[in-house]
Amino acid sequence: MQSFDLVVIGTGSAGKTVAEAVRKAGKSVAIIDKLPFGGTCSQRGCDPKKVLVGAAEVVARSAQLVGKGIDHTTSIHWPDLIQFKKTFTDPIPENTEEKFTEQGIQIVHGVATFVSDNTIRVGDDELVAKNIVIATGHRPQTLNIPGEELLTDSTGFLELPELPQEIVMVGGGYIAFEFAHVAARAGASVTILHQGKRPLEGFDADVVQLLVEAMRALGIFIVLEAKVTAIEGEPNKLTVQYERDGANHTASANLVVHAAGRVADVEELALDKAHVEVGKKGVLVNDYLQSPSNPIVYACGDVAEKGLPLTPLASYEGKIVAENILGGNKKMYSNDPVPSTVFTVPPLASIGLTEEQVKKEGRKAKILFQETAGWYSTRRINEAVSGFKTIVDEDSDQILGAHLLGSGSEEVINLFALAMKHKITAKAMGEMLFAYPTHSSDLSSMLPD
Repeated sequence: MQSFDLVVIGTGSAGKTVAEAVRKAGKSVAIIDKLPFGGTCSQRGCDPKKVLVGAAEVVARSAQLVGKGIDHTTSIHWPDLIQFKKTFTDPIPENTEEKFTEQGIQIVHGVATFVSDNTIRVGDDELVAKNIVIATGHRPQTLNIPGEELLTDSTGFLELPELPQEIVMVGGGYIAFEFAHVAARAGASVTILHQGKRPLEGFDADVVQLLVEAMRALGIFIVLEAKVTAIEGEPNKLTVQYERDGANHTASANLVVHAAGRVADVEELALDKAHVEVGKKGVLVNDYLQSPSNPIVYACGDVAEKGLPLTPLASYEGKIVAENILGGNKKMYSNDPVPSTVFTVPPLASIGLTEEQVKKEGRKAKILFQETAGWYSTRRINEAVSGFKTIVDEDSDQILGAHLLGSGSEEVINLFALAMKHKITAKAMGEMLFAYPTHSSDLSSMLPD
């Protein structure tokens, strides 16, 4: 049995941030992971995905400009793209472990299981700690359907040595939409089966509809209100059974990807033995990101019930937890609006309230929704679709929400985030002078009068 000031479970952005900060303060720290060290984002999530998206952007841009000065399209060679992606991801586990070792953080490989309020077992070893941080992230949720074992998850998709010709995405969120754009532009035939009435349900409905129309024009087949009931067949020759409108349907595929949501990865932790409570979204925490039922335990990142599952939030929460462990509970979680982007081609970016949320809250707001395919920024690259919706409080002139679709949206949304964080009014934003012609210079035309 070993004793530490802090034991951290999970080596992603949240866990790494806590462990390094507490160790820097001179405390003894151990960090555990059942997977290769470095976390989801850098190895199995946002970073490698964006490498693939970069290739899809090149293909899309060349196709858009054929006959406009470009004489032929380009194409993706999938094996080379995956090898390029691996130059980013393969070094991460070793580099992460080396850094932890240099800092004096003890690394532990294996599945962590609580045996009491302050004790964790990993294999045959037991670790006792004054504080424990849960930062285990998310895992694909269990669908409880026959043939579920035939599904490929997002990790598997990012490791495919060759891209299959026919792909079905089960679900209509971030993962399905982003992978669909990459796969379609790499030459695959893609179908999205989504159980809900509309995809990307956390985003503005009107802007999402523009994206859906563009995807259908690209040849991506999107089926809504489709409940997947079974997967049958064998690898590379699969059939997806689904119900829609009271009838049974099938879709054939070489690959079926689980993109139907993720849940807190806590199943193996035996949290009941530590008296740590879990809600629908994850580990229950107070405003200090501390477990109310076991005060020595904190949770941060995707596994905690507060906030969205976004990498910047995970790092932010990790800093809060570190401060509270070192100095007592003084730093509270602040639920400020955080920008997020769906890296489709073009990207969809969002921050703040949607129109639906504003109306539900009964707030008086000015709302401007516009398709902008005719704007210079879109026409210059011959992009087929772009648009935005912005929402401004009538009384305070504060920006309540911004929802953007089109090239550059993933960067322009950060200007809206800056304005909302620092209470810059819509009028003041509209008076800003930005370099021209840029996507940022369009911002003044996006704000309602």
